[in-house]
Amino acid sequence: MISRTPPPFGAELRRWRTLRRVSQLELANQAGTTQRHLSFMEQGRSHPGRAIVLRLAESLRLTLRERNALLFAAGYAPAFEETSYDAPALAPVREALEQVVRGHLPYPALVIRRPGRLLAANRAVGVFLEGCSPALLEPPVDVFRLMLHPDGMGPRVANLAQWGRHVVENLGALAGRSPDRELDALVDELAGYVPAAPAEPDHLGFAVPLRLTAPEGELRLLSALSSFATAVDVTVAEVMLESFLPADAATTAILGERDRRAAERGEPPLLALSAA
Repeated sequence: MISRTPPPFGAELRRWRTLRRVSQLELANQAGTTQRHLSFMEQGRSHPGRAIVLRLAESLRLTLRERNALLFAAGYAPAFEETSYDAPALAPVREALEQVVRGHLPYPALVIRRPGRLLAANRAVGVFLEGCSPALLEPPVDVFRLMLHPDGMGPRVANLAQWGRHVVENLGALAGRSPDRELDALVDELAGYVPAAPAEPDHLGFAVPLRLTAPEGELRLLSALSSFATAVDVTVAEVMLESFLPADAATTAILGERDRRAAERGEPPLLALSAA
């Protein structure tokens, strides 16, 4: 078994401080220490205690996963558990999310693990999957790749240039806050699927809708993201609920009729997703 050697704590601390664009003095004040002590930690001349590492990580606004990594770099065990999403301990979380997803019918709603792994979805999400390549539906399904890929929803998104750009920019902002090679690669890949946006705006005055073509007509949908604000488990902190709402009366009618027919056919409210 190969053991993973942690990066030097001082180098990691300096990397994060530089990325967050805060000075030693600012970070020291926020974390309740001195600039001199912080400088010694970055130089490797002082070994930090576990408590100060956690205070520094919180002051740097690191995710729970990143806080664990910073603790590891300092030679400490993780402070935050990472429970499997399918574990019995997270049953209350799964049940609550699935109840919200079911309750959002007849409109699409799905559960994602950041950045885009699909965990659960209601049957209204089926409208997104129509015509998508089976290869994109193999687990683990990446929602953002599915939405922008030319073998996925991409050809059916009438405003792919504008809407896709917002998807890529939001993921890019996440990658900027939490650098990750795989996420960087995904952002680069998705950017290649999005054509250049025309000069004229395509929005409702307050948000860019997803304009998706369907057999019944064009759907215009707005999306909203929700997450657990007080999570202390890495998995729970990385889980998001994305819900879509109709932006016009025609979309409301189309989705309502679709769900009525699905219910008559006896389709379950949740999509059956294969385990990753």
